[in-house]
Amino acid sequence: MARPAPPFWLTGPSRFATLPRSRARWALLLLIGMVAAALTALATPDPAGPPDSLPPSVRQNELWLYGSIVDSMRAGGDYYSVAESALRAGDYPLRPFTAFRLPTLAAMEALLPYQAIIGLLWALGLTVALVWHIRLRSALSSSAARICAIILLAGGIVACVQPALILFHEVWAALLIALSMGLWRPGRWFDAAAVGLCAMLIRETAALYVLVMAVLAWRSGARRELFGWIGTLAIFAIILTIHAIAVAKVTGPLDAAATGWLATNGVGFFIRALTLSTALHSLPLALAAILIALSLYGWAGWADPLGHRVFATLLAYAAMIALFIQADSFSAALMIAPLSLIGIAFAPDSVRDTVRAWLDIRRVRVQRITR
Repeated sequence: MARPAPPFWLTGPSRFATLPRSRARWALLLLIGMVAAALTALATPDPAGPPDSLPPSVRQNELWLYGSIVDSMRAGGDYYSVAESALRAGDYPLRPFTAFRLPTLAAMEALLPYQAIIGLLWALGLTVALVWHIRLRSALSSSAARICAIILLAGGIVACVQPALILFHEVWAALLIALSMGLWRPGRWFDAAAVGLCAMLIRETAALYVLVMAVLAWRSGARRELFGWIGTLAIFAIILTIHAIAVAKVTGPLDAAATGWLATNGVGFFIRALTLSTALHSLPLALAAILIALSLYGWAGWADPLGHRVFATLLAYAAMIALFIQADSFSAALMIAPLSLIGIAFAPDSVRDTVRAWLDIRRVRVQRITR
């Protein structure tokens, strides 16, 4: 087992610092495999990007759909009736019930003026930045490292605080997931679970994050926390059932249904979608892909229970996007964009410690001295 080297940016050794040489070899192969998988993005078609990069017709359709629902609710319309009319007018599928977003975000935006909505979005983004700044102070050893981490956080949040995206459910849910993770501590899960519930009530796919947290609470033996996350999922399931019943009242069996869930666009599609969802879209794709792989490895190397949870969440959404998201969509990647780049700040320690453990060839020599 290699003797840990002094940390580079972290305040303590990375998770890979004390690996035996045989396990370090597997960790290094994992890193190489992650980089190779990320580079498959070079051979993957580009998904639809943020609204400003979409063709006018597509951009208008998306904004028109959500905007018309909010405008009709401001005029006194019932959410399910106006959503049904908007979906039909835009030739969108009405089945299954998940074709209708939960009414939470539309109801909030129907009650508030435009400037107040933007202010609320920016306030949420600043809260996420503050919470993670506090969280990272104990993880990174120098001011330069902390500044780098905050810049990386800003690079992940930048798309989520654009006024053009206030109608998209994913940006609100993404910031709430990031806030939930920043609030989580071993033994202190209630605030994180409450914010996680808020994220699910805006975008249903946030349930994947809550499920990951429940599984990891189970694996760590935190029974009270496990029951807390399960209770959060149970509340969400009840609300989702009520939502499904309400949708059934305005739709019928002959309405258009969505195509199958399975898309299997692969890891390269996930990398492209995440690149478009962060500041990495301004870099060459090959460099952006390598940085995403290094960020994932950095999160895996941070020897803190939170690092394990963020890494598992990123992998879960990567699998969801690679397997189930259609090629004309990028917005699912927004769900993990805020935290997706911070791992780059952990990568120098993680990669160095892995290589150092793999190269460790120290041997213990026993010498017998006789008189």
